[in-house]
Amino acid sequence: MTDRKNLKKPEVLAPAGNLEKLKIAIRYGADAVYIGGQAFGLRSRAGNFSYDEMQEGVVFAHARGAKVYVAANMVAHDGDTEGAGEFFRTLRDIGIDAVIVSDPALISICFADAPGLPVHLSTQASATNYKTLEFWKQQGLERVVLAREVSMREIQEIGQNTDVEMEAFIHGAMCISYSGRCTLSNHMANRDANRGGCAQSCRWKYDLFEIDNGVPRNLVDEDEEPFSMSAVDLSMIRFIPDMVEAGVDSLKIEGRMKSIHYVSTVASVYRKVVDAYCADPDNFVFDPAWEAELWKVAQRELSTGFFYQEPTEDEQLFGKTRKIPQYAFAAQVLDYDSATKIATLQQRNNFGVGEEIEFYGPGEVGFKQVVKDLWNEHDEPIERAPNAMMTVKMTVDYPVEEFYFMRKKKEERKVKKTHQSLIHKNDDLTQEHPSSLNDCDSL
Repeated sequence: MTDRKNLKKPEVLAPAGNLEKLKIAIRYGADAVYIGGQAFGLRSRAGNFSYDEMQEGVVFAHARGAKVYVAANMVAHDGDTEGAGEFFRTLRDIGIDAVIVSDPALISICFADAPGLPVHLSTQASATNYKTLEFWKQQGLERVVLAREVSMREIQEIGQNTDVEMEAFIHGAMCISYSGRCTLSNHMANRDANRGGCAQSCRWKYDLFEIDNGVPRNLVDEDEEPFSMSAVDLSMIRFIPDMVEAGVDSLKIEGRMKSIHYVSTVASVYRKVVDAYCADPDNFVFDPAWEAELWKVAQRELSTGFFYQEPTEDEQLFGKTRKIPQYAFAAQVLDYDSATKIATLQQRNNFGVGEEIEFYGPGEVGFKQVVKDLWNEHDEPIERAPNAMMTVKMTVDYPVEEFYFMRKKKEERKVKKTHQSLIHKNDDLTQEHPSSLNDCDSL
C-alpha cells in the first residue's frame, strides 16, 4: 500500500502545437509542455516551432517555473538523421528541458553531439515492463513514456521495481495501432505515419459489407456511426488517484493539433484534480463538475483505454450514437475595465446579443450570463460579432482578466454510444482505492 503522506505530486504535461498554445497551457496550470521542432517529429502539420519561437517559449516557461520538452520521435530511415546533431545541440543551448525520442540512432546522436540534454523515451518505443525501463536507464535516459497498452497493475509493478521516471498519457486521442506504429497511412495515402505524415486513415468513414451468396449487405445502419478503425478518446479524470499512487511522475495530455479552447480547459481541469488529491488524499472527493468541464471540449466518447481492462468494440468509433452538448470557443478577453464592467474581446466564433455564454479563466470555475450588449471597435452598438478575430466590447456580470476565454453552447451533435464506456473498474483496485474508482485522444 502506498504511503499517502509521502505522495509525490506528478507533473501535468500539456500539448503545445504553437507558441500561443504553449503560453495558454502554462497560464492554465501545466507544469510542462511538449512541442515539436521543424524536423525529426511526428506532427508535421502541428504548427511546429522555429528556434526563435522555442527560445521565446523557454523564457516564458522558465519564468513561471514550467518546463519545455521537444518531441523528436520519428522512426529514422537512412538519411533521416542528417542534421540531428546540430538540431539537438541547438535545443540544448536554447534551454530545452528534454527531448522525447524513440529511435536508438537519434538517441545515440543526441548523447554524442548534445551532452547535457536529457532524453525521454517516446511511447513509440513500447516500454511495457520494468526491465525495459532499466535497460534504457543504463543507456542514460532519465524518463520513459510508457506504452499506451500498459495496464494500471503493470504500472504499479514498474514503479515498485525501478526508479526511472514514468510518464503516461491520461487524456486525448489514442492510436488504434500498437503504440502508434501504424502503416495504414503509408499504404492508403502514401504518407509515412512514423516519419510525421499520418493521414489518419483509421479515422476515415467506411461502409462495412458482408457478402451473402454474392449479394452485398451493408452492416452499418442509418442511425449508426459509419465504421472506422479508430479508438474513442482516453480520459483518466476520475482515476488520477490511481496514477499518483502508482508513482507516475508525469501525466500527459494528447493534442498538439487541438485548439487553445481544448488546451486551456483540459490543462485546467487536470490541474485542479491533481492539486485536490495531493493536498489531502485521505479526504479526497471527486467533483463531477470537473468531468462536466471536460465534456465541453470532448469531441468523441471517452474511455480508460488499457488501464483497467482490454478494450473491446465499445472503445471503437462505430455503432449507435448519442447526443452530448457541444461548446464553441467564442472569444478571448483582451482587457477589462472594472469601473464600467466592460470587457474588450477578440472574437473567435460568431455570437450575439441575447445568447447565453460562459466565461472561464486560469484556476477559475467561471460563470454564465446572457450577452446584454455589444459594441464594435468604433464603439458603435451592434447585434452580432460575425467577423473572425474582430474586436468587440460587452458588459460582463463579474470581473474577468486578459486571457480569460468565452464559449457558447452549440447545437447538440451525435457522439458514439454511452458515457458508460468511461467506467472500467478493476475489482482489486476498487477495494484498495474506493475513493478513486467511484461511478462516473497523441504523441
